Amino acid sequence: MKRRDFLAMASVASAAGAAMWLPAAFVAQGAARVDEPASGAFPDTLGERDYRNLLILVELKGGNDGLNTVIPYADPAYYTLRKNIGIRREQLIQLDGQTALHPALQSLIPLWQARELAIVQGVGYAQPNLSHFRSIEIWDTASRADQYLREGWLSRAFAQRPVPAGFAADGVMIDSVEMGPFANGARTIRLVDPMQFARMSRLVTPVSLHERNPELHHVHDVDRDIVNAAPVIRLATGAHEGQPELKTVFPPGAFGASVRTAMQVLSAGNHAPGLPLAGEGVAAIRLTLNGFDTHQNQSGRHAALLAQLAEGLMSMKAALVEMGRWDHTLVMTYSEFGRRARENPGNGTDHGTVAPHFVAGGRVRGGLHGVPPVLTRLDGNGNLPVGVDFREMYATVLASWWGLDPSIVLRERFASLPLLHV
Repeated sequence: MKRRDFLAMASVASAAGAAMWLPAAFVAQGAARVDEPASGAFPDTLGERDYRNLLILVELKGGNDGLNTVIPYADPAYYTLRKNIGIRREQLIQLDGQTALHPALQSLIPLWQARELAIVQGVGYAQPNLSHFRSIEIWDTASRADQYLREGWLSRAFAQRPVPAGFAADGVMIDSVEMGPFANGARTIRLVDPMQFARMSRLVTPVSLHERNPELHHVHDVDRDIVNAAPVIRLATGAHEGQPELKTVFPPGAFGASVRTAMQVLSAGNHAPGLPLAGEGVAAIRLTLNGFDTHQNQSGRHAALLAQLAEGLMSMKAALVEMGRWDHTLVMTYSEFGRRARENPGNGTDHGTVAPHFVAGGRVRGGLHGVPPVLTRLDGNGNLPVGVDFREMYATVLASWWGLDPSIVLRERFASLPLLHV
């Protein structure tokens, strides 16, 4: 494919409104690469806490209602504030004498019982901004509410310690065109619709892992991002020669398909001959589950979203166990904000402040962490106060999971949370 043909194809797809993988985001922006052997082998000096420890972020886009996700059912104020949308006591899943899960999260109970699921309560930031756009920007850049940063927090992490050259990319984003934590620095692949792009660009060919698509040789200097992405596109679509099929069954629906794509990328790299644990893989993956802006008729919609999340996370664990990677993977949810404590007249919830978040993995210290909500201590706007700054969760990833200095990335000092066995 000639470069002008590729650009014409992209233009046509864009004009038609087609969702596709956007390769321009793949170019490294300012982060130096490490000088390593072509085989992708890791230097002996790297210890356990490096990018062989994979991070998977799951964005709950729209602002998840934390009080109906992790429920303070023993607090009488919960049912006073939520007469219509509160989860009935006979339906909820009790975790202890104070706290329960939404019944749609039933699939997560084996993970909870195995002590591989941590729930961090009260997560947010000071002076919260209730605009979707600005608040997710704060989360993605790890900034203060009054601070505007250009780079995503993962981009700054990869600048501090570059991802090894043997990796196919710093990160992969699935089902989102927004760069988020990878903005302005990370070498990232966006897989909005990997199958469509693979068909249109003819990147899916029965070639070995290290063999480039000959049609792309002549655009190497100008479109290096496309060339580098080609192996990952083949991996994601199962076209890698000799690639074993995962036995894990993934749930139906868009989020299940996203999890399946992410696991296929990892599986292909995991089985690449002569490569270490992460293979021609990535350091971080971000998945997006849309639809959490539940201003009206929340109950059924929220239940369906939480069921997708739970089933997707459990299939993710099954695939990672199958690949032998569960102990080297940390899964973390995030969302731009929580919802208001009191239900609104439309049987929904409006933009609020803090929310609980899930952290899962084979080396996670399961259980309840953070600060549980006290519904008699709402602020003047009817919102919960912050108990845990979200950057403490990021500090945990940076220091405890990857062995980086969080103060360099976060530009302030934040303590790690006791979420991991390391």
